[in-house]
Amino acid sequence: MRVAVIGTGYVGLVSGACLADLGHTVVCVDVVPEKIEKLRNGIMPIFEPGLEELVARNVKAGRLAFTTNYDEAIPGAEVVSMAIGTPSAADGSVDMTAFFAATEMVGRSLTGYAVIANKSTVPVGTAEKVAELVRAVYRGEFDVISNPEFLREGHAVYDFLHPARVVIGSDSRRATDVMIHLYGYLDCPKLVMDRRSSELTKYAANAFLATKISFINEIAHLADAVGADVEEVAKGIGSDPRIGKEFLRAGLGWGGSCFPKDVRAILHLGERHEHPL
Repeated sequence: MRVAVIGTGYVGLVSGACLADLGHTVVCVDVVPEKIEKLRNGIMPIFEPGLEELVARNVKAGRLAFTTNYDEAIPGAEVVSMAIGTPSAADGSVDMTAFFAATEMVGRSLTGYAVIANKSTVPVGTAEKVAELVRAVYRGEFDVISNPEFLREGHAVYDFLHPARVVIGSDSRRATDVMIHLYGYLDCPKLVMDRRSSELTKYAANAFLATKISFINEIAHLADAVGADVEEVAKGIGSDPRIGKEFLRAGLGWGGSCFPKDVRAILHLGERHEHPL
């Protein structure tokens, strides 16, 4: 299949390189000329184990290319994967400025049917907004779906190629079939649901993982107070399949590029709908 990936940040670059390695023809787009020039010369903007070799192999095979020009990437693409940064705004909401600007550029470059797949972590209801923006500048056929990523820094290439699941939020059978075909070589469940449920799934997953980290750190403080060993406690509760052993290592709190902004975003979502979390 022909795929355009919008954005060559952490998610976009890993996704594009991995899709190319699955046999698809991928063009990655970024508006920063210096970044594209470096990628064309094999210089990675991020460090991720296995990524540099993956990019080099697929560029050499002719399955992966980089450009700043939407009109070089979008026409003829069957899937347009949106992987634009969505940082926190001052009030905890999500700053969608860059994402929506890229959406309009995609709409202006479409020449035929394509599935626009929102890979970025975006607020619930974004798929409808994307469809509205594209429809304002393009009169042809297209579908918008939600396809959240679940990549861990330091394990992103492995996580993409060996996922626990692929989530597809779609209200179109045609778009669903395209996405199932895109991920056909990945041996994992493909969970198809409505678009809003898919968008909320990403926030719910990150909020739950952050909660597990916070919980075991609270138990660590209690263990110190009562003379218990929190590592043994973690083994004891983690052996329960209803709880699971992952994310039960006491230590520093959670941080990074995703958990803080996504927890803020889900709190803001609750407030906006008069349902404090």
